[in-house]
Amino acid sequence: MQVFTSPNAVPIKAWVDGVELEDEALGQAHAAARLPFIHKHIALMPDVHSGIGATIGSVIPTFGAIIPAAVGVDIGCGMMAVKTSLTASDLPDNLHGFRTAIEAAVPHGRSDNGAENDIGAWKDVPGIAASEFEFTVDGMTKATRLDFDYRDIIAKHPKIKPRKHPSHHLGTLGTGNHFIEVCLDENQNVWIMLHSGSRGIGNAIGRYFIEKAKEEMRRFFINLPDMDLAYIPEGSELFDDYMKALYWAQKFARINRQIMMSNVTEALQKEMGRNFDVTDMAVNCHHNYVEREHHFGKNVMVTRKGAVRAREGDLGIIPGSMGAKSFIVRGKGNPDSFCSCSHGAGRRMGRKEAERRFTCEDHIKATEGIECRKDAGVIDETPMAYKSIDAVMAAQADLVDIVHTLRQVVCVKG
Repeated sequence: MQVFTSPNAVPIKAWVDGVELEDEALGQAHAAARLPFIHKHIALMPDVHSGIGATIGSVIPTFGAIIPAAVGVDIGCGMMAVKTSLTASDLPDNLHGFRTAIEAAVPHGRSDNGAENDIGAWKDVPGIAASEFEFTVDGMTKATRLDFDYRDIIAKHPKIKPRKHPSHHLGTLGTGNHFIEVCLDENQNVWIMLHSGSRGIGNAIGRYFIEKAKEEMRRFFINLPDMDLAYIPEGSELFDDYMKALYWAQKFARINRQIMMSNVTEALQKEMGRNFDVTDMAVNCHHNYVEREHHFGKNVMVTRKGAVRAREGDLGIIPGSMGAKSFIVRGKGNPDSFCSCSHGAGRRMGRKEAERRFTCEDHIKATEGIECRKDAGVIDETPMAYKSIDAVMAAQADLVDIVHTLRQVVCVKG
């Protein structure tokens, strides 16, 4: 661990030994560290890289205020993984059918499953997603808790309303670095792993409250080094509204992953022509979220932007890139990290730079042996655009223990 300091700021504790730390990312962390409501220090994980406002791979504890841009617009984004009863010998020699089965079962990328002018949405919402928003009793339709709270949020802040009802995105993957994988662990057991968040509604909530926070800064003549660090004071009506919407989006994201996992499991069972079990080894963890926790003698709001909670005994998931291994980990409860670890390998270059630097031939070589897309549309996600996952894991050896090492054999990209 390294410690960075600057005038009029709390320290920054960074787990970056042996990994790249760009100046822009460190500069962003220093700007956040100067805010008056940061508790104790800021922690940077080894996958750290620059983001909008707050650094990706950062843990920011606050008291009395929250920074919407530090949470970001992919609210509740995270990972889910389940171990199955299958082993490598149960899999077919050609895994292309697995990939197409997953792609058909889960709207992803810019596929629309019949929808118009939307990204990876359902046209006709399946029952498993619709039931999270309403159910029928004695012929009468009633709202679920998820539906009731959504209606309440939108009624008060109608500008949040996305183009489609959130049920159209429940059980869908999205774009960018979101993915679904079939993996093998060190004992040749088959795992299903996926990465996604709160989709269009989380994006709408995030963007709306980021702008609301900026309006508050202008209203009270508060000058910040970066307006993306605009914050909402606790005790205000806007704070209460944001936290309600935030927690709702985090719940939506968790349910989204559960529904996708159910649909992927069913699709693979149909493809294999046989059922298999999902064992009790399952993990579902956020890595873009806020939680109230107790650290260094104080109850605070911990914002993890690209970080996973790793209290002693907590299970988490740290994925590599499309061509690298991933890890199921168990937290060590390191207090200096606010009981956190990295959420992945972390980008070492932007998407445009990756597209300029690498070719399809480079990507095909880097993903050899993996059933996945090999075209120009995924060059921005090629393994070389990411840091070494081995270096990232070495840098956080005091934060987590490795429980399982996974290598993907199928990868569906958003």
